[in-house]
Amino acid sequence: MVIRIRLGRSRSQRKARKSRSGAHYSGAHYKVALALGSLLTPAAVMALVLAIWPLAAALKFAGAFPIDEGVFSHWQVWLVVACALQSMALAFNRIGHPDKRVPEELPSSDRQLADPQF
Repeated sequence: MVIRIRLGRSRSQRKARKSRSGAHYSGAHYKVALALGSLLTPAAVMALVLAIWPLAAALKFAGAFPIDEGVFSHWQVWLVVACALQSMALAFNRIGHPDKRVPEELPSSDRQLADPQF
């Protein structure tokens, strides 16, 4: 019986894998992208709360919305802002994790649709 213990990849294997990913970013760019992605998700949740608040105030479930006039007094604007922030967070998280690939078990037609590189 042979037991193999994997301790992780060496530095040369990690560099070769990153260079094959097709991204043209250095290691610091991956960390910045991950940081931005992780900070944008709570901002998107806050914008979603600001989208729900005017609706709840109209139904008398919550207090008055503090922004009475202007563009940001509409719940639709806050919903668009929340969707945009979450989309940007997903994009930054994809940039920050270039090693994630689609499993090889998928058929080629499904694999092309599921690959994040397209």
